[in-house]
Amino acid sequence: MIMSTISAAMSMETLQVHNLFARLLLVLVIIVLFKQLLAPFKRRSSPSLPYPRGLPIVGNLHQLGVLPHDSLAALATKHAAPLMLLRLGSVPTLVVSSADALRAVFQPNDRALSGRPALYAATRITYGLQDIVFAPPDGTFWRAARRASLSELLGAPRVRGFRDVREGEAAALVAAITDVSRAGSPVNLSDKLMATSNKIVRRVAFGDDTEESIEVGAVLEETQKLLGAFFVADYMPCLGWLDALRGLRRRLERNFHELDAFYERVINDHLNKRELSKAEDLVDVLLRLHDDPVHRSTFGSHSQIKGILTDMFIAGTDTAAATVEWTMTELVRHPDVLAKAQQEVRSVVADRHMAREPDLPRLQYLKQVIRESMRLHPPAPLLVPRETIEPCTVNGCEIPAKTRVIVNAKAIGLDPDAWGPDAALFMPERHEEVVDLSDHKPWHDSFALVPFGVGRRSCPGVHFATAVVELLLANLLFCFDWRAPPHVKVDVEEESGLTVHRKNPLVLVAERRCVQ
Repeated sequence: MIMSTISAAMSMETLQVHNLFARLLLVLVIIVLFKQLLAPFKRRSSPSLPYPRGLPIVGNLHQLGVLPHDSLAALATKHAAPLMLLRLGSVPTLVVSSADALRAVFQPNDRALSGRPALYAATRITYGLQDIVFAPPDGTFWRAARRASLSELLGAPRVRGFRDVREGEAAALVAAITDVSRAGSPVNLSDKLMATSNKIVRRVAFGDDTEESIEVGAVLEETQKLLGAFFVADYMPCLGWLDALRGLRRRLERNFHELDAFYERVINDHLNKRELSKAEDLVDVLLRLHDDPVHRSTFGSHSQIKGILTDMFIAGTDTAAATVEWTMTELVRHPDVLAKAQQEVRSVVADRHMAREPDLPRLQYLKQVIRESMRLHPPAPLLVPRETIEPCTVNGCEIPAKTRVIVNAKAIGLDPDAWGPDAALFMPERHEEVVDLSDHKPWHDSFALVPFGVGRRSCPGVHFATAVVELLLANLLFCFDWRAPPHVKVDVEEESGLTVHRKNPLVLVAERRCVQ
């Protein structure tokens, strides 16, 4: 009887505790929802940037569609807001959608906007942000790594030193397309371009093209997908455990360990062969910097070397292939532009069998075509997100520290105030008056064209990317006549991702041109 009474009392006490806990939880949820609902009204009570109303908890996340750059552009148009504040989950976010807005934000605030959000996948893949793209700007690591990379890895002299690699792989691409065309089959140009771009980066980075490095292509493709994937932890950290339930964290860990094992083998192979190597590849350069006391704090660990190698692969492979893919898409859709570009290349190259890199400075119209393609199809339409490292003022409004900043390069490229009422049309001639690109000046001098970013966090690989894109395109136009397969219309549908490729592979008919 006593035990029954005690048990009943304990049950009653447990029930009361559970009820109390449930009530407290309900009160907390109501408070959170109330704050979320009031937040937009509080912000609007004082002068502010446009702030489209969101939902409790998720904010404006539900307004990001399959293609976030298009969804954000539509939202900016709807609210007449080239600058607008959103709340993506719990993250305050500034979205920039026009050239004038970009200038207003970055010209006075470049340093304040030089941070990067510590995104979940990027943090893991880059060994705790030990790289150039995602590393925070405070401290000495990022500045030293960027400076060393510009002088030792990605500067114009180093890029010129890899000319033989680019020309060799361009020749291999032409040979592969020739084999397919002679068999009477259309060419899956998307696959060919990705494979070629990947091989160029592998040879530049590792100095060879072994079977093992070929197999790592699938691992790198998975890395790119994970960097562009939606992690709940990046927007609502308190709900980050949902990523584990979705299997994303397990998938990320598997990819990280596969990539790490590959890098470790490559580094060990280079250490064992250093005395026999005649020419330096990027791994050799990084290991040399690793041994240099001047650079010891920047490249002192293998993790830092691996993080920077990941930058080279992700930025160097995917974006170059996407740029050539979209440029060929627009050329086939505009036969008059294709004919004009081919005429230029063929008159410059004349009686040789391949375009070479010394020909590129003379291909002015080809450069205009590439600029126009990158205006309409920037490889990374939302660039890599920024984060304010300190409060700053934009159009008289204070933007707090830790605000995420998204630059919609796709929307800026279509901005009618910058490009005119015909901004949606593919017209390379609109770039005739711009600075000559043959001197490899950055393409992001203008706030209206920012495929390589803007300010101090812009892409340091502009020289490398320019050389690859121009050489591959020059040879595709010189060696082949291109058309769509019969009864096929070449579309411009996009696939969502960190780098945006075509949704459907670019499959074309290539006819080999005979050179006398």
